[in-house]
Amino acid sequence: MYCESETLREFFSLKSISLLLLTGKSLLVIIMASLECEFFGKKLRNPVILASGVLGMTKGTLERVCDDGCAGVITKSLSMEPRKGHAGPNIVETECGLLNAMGYPNPGIDEGLKEYANWSRDDALIVSITGKDADEFGLLAKKIDEFEGLNATAIEAVISCPHTPGFGTMAGQGTPESITEIVTKVRENTKMPLIVKLSPSVPGEIAAAKAAREAGASAINMGNTHGPGMKIDLHRKMPLPAFGMGGLSGPAIKPITVRCVYDIAGSVDIPVIATGGINAGVDAIEMIMAGASWVSVGSAVYYRGPDAFDKIAREMKVWMEMNGYETIEEMRGVVHEEVRKHKSNVHK
Repeated sequence: MYCESETLREFFSLKSISLLLLTGKSLLVIIMASLECEFFGKKLRNPVILASGVLGMTKGTLERVCDDGCAGVITKSLSMEPRKGHAGPNIVETECGLLNAMGYPNPGIDEGLKEYANWSRDDALIVSITGKDADEFGLLAKKIDEFEGLNATAIEAVISCPHTPGFGTMAGQGTPESITEIVTKVRENTKMPLIVKLSPSVPGEIAAAKAAREAGASAINMGNTHGPGMKIDLHRKMPLPAFGMGGLSGPAIKPITVRCVYDIAGSVDIPVIATGGINAGVDAIEMIMAGASWVSVGSAVYYRGPDAFDKIAREMKVWMEMNGYETIEEMRGVVHEEVRKHKSNVHK
């Protein structure tokens, strides 16, 4: 970025400047970007959050994920009763991503809250819950709300799992009517920030997001695995995963996530978390430009290692500095503004 030297005083006053270089009458300014953002009153060092179901079974693994770059973590989804989950193999690789069918293995809400208790990091802890019906979601929220010493920032209600009978899309929880009932029950039992995790596989995500917002949701997590899908073991002549089908994650689903985030961010006035297909910093930038406030990452751990979160955050920062963005807020939703400008010019 070059500016005439007469503007030197103005540029020296900017906190974001990391390097100044005078070249003749011009001033070269290299911007130092900040990834800091707000999360329900909590300041996060970056917008990268661990997705539910990945490395989130114990508090120790969540703390390690934070050490590896996450500014927020979502726990393994907790149900009313302990669950063993589906038999393995639970995760299989395909040429376009990963198929998984875990079946919500977890110790149950009571033991789960004990495990995550006394969270003491500055990074945000989000407790994920899944229930068979609205009443169960309400009871789960009540247990979280009444548990002393948890120190969680928010609750995530997952209504979008595509491969567990009795839960999520296999229980019809993705309709606006069901969402309204579930969110209403949760809101009766807690005032904590509530994130509703929607499915990209169920048509009508805008109506679903609006129903969640009107019933009292604080944010939308747009994205889960897609499907269900299937792979065939050619030697055993059997479907994979062992459950017979599973949700697809990984790079192949990113374009659908981007479109869903764009549509929902333009339709509701609450923040959106983008989940699905984020494997690099530029993927996260796309989501934020589409309107997301934060991004959650899961399968990237498989492709890029346990420090994928730090790599993504660092790549975001480099891209922002190379393209003149100082803050996340400057990028958020810019595509919507550009589309409006384009439509206005077309109709002139």
